[in-house]
Amino acid sequence: MKVNEIFLSIQGESLSTGFPTIFVRFSGCNLRCSFCDTTYAYDSGMEMTHYNIYEEIKKLHYKRVCLTGGEPLMQKDLRELLALLEDYIVTIETNGSLDLKSMKLDNPKHSFVMDMKVPSSGCSDKMLFGNFDELRERDEIKFVIGDKNDYDWSKDVISRFYKKGIITFSPVYGKIDYSEIVRWILEDRLDVRFQVQLHKVIWGPNKTGV
Repeated sequence: MKVNEIFLSIQGESLSTGFPTIFVRFSGCNLRCSFCDTTYAYDSGMEMTHYNIYEEIKKLHYKRVCLTGGEPLMQKDLRELLALLEDYIVTIETNGSLDLKSMKLDNPKHSFVMDMKVPSSGCSDKMLFGNFDELRERDEIKFVIGDKNDYDWSKDVISRFYKKGIITFSPVYGKIDYSEIVRWILEDRLDVRFQVQLHKVIWGPNKTGV
């Protein structure tokens, strides 16, 4: 498994926002989104076994882990790592372009955060909408919104494909006024969760390892 970084911080996104979390950032991604804030994880990293990763996680004491990237589902030993993390609360941040049928999550402590790429990302045509069939109530579906077209696209996707899970709308940092998205949500009476990227509010948009 190729790992870019392992660090302890607070979770800046998802339902675990604000909780101390151990982040394992894997290297490599099959997409190149226009607003990607982790381009440094495209290639650079070091090879580690799932046992090595687990040992590093144990050193950080907390029992909440976020597997992110890059794209975690590209790592061939991910299932073996999840087995070692059976007693941990684990979220897997995936980009919506890889088939979730290949990674069934049986542990109730483990869940997906599926990031559906909107048109302004340049990768919306890579999304696998069949993945909505694989999500459970505890999984999350995230739409990162950069403009009104992104919002309308997301709303259409929800109306056509949504079945289960918690839906989150999040603004592209520095690109759109937060109040605009909130106004659209309320006007359309959408039952979605709005979030900001808390880590960027605290440390700024360019700080890594947080």
